[in-house]
Amino acid sequence: MAVSDSYLAFVLEQLAGVRALVTKRMFGGVGIYSGDVFFAVIDNDTIFFKVDDELATRYRKAGMPPFAPMPDKPPMKSYYQVPPDVLEDADEMVTWAKESIVRAGTKRAKKSVQRSKGPKVQRSKGSKVRPRTARVRR
Repeated sequence: MAVSDSYLAFVLEQLAGVRALVTKRMFGGVGIYSGDVFFAVIDNDTIFFKVDDELATRYRKAGMPPFAPMPDKPPMKSYYQVPPDVLEDADEMVTWAKESIVRAGTKRAKKSVQRSKGPKVQRSKGSKVRPRTARVRR
């Protein structure tokens, strides 16, 4: 699961057109962020971009596999390997990266909205919906 310094440097050079690029070493690999949006992972000197269903179809048509960090577990189908011809073309690499950043940012925004929907409510049989309150022990 190692990532060589030379491969990381090459990927970062290819992604120079992506704003606010940040890398973080994690679990033997490297996570890549644009600002605070996590959109790519490098593992075993292979880069994978975040995808949604639409993007995954394009990656599969190019013959690229999903990210499978553990051989005995199912792959993570939300990340797919970047095709070699895209990796070699910096302009194309940035275009594909930006598409992944949009998908990753959209998913992140949806999670944020789901978490901030307001207070949880408690329903009793035959009663109206009322906000959950803390119980006071006596």
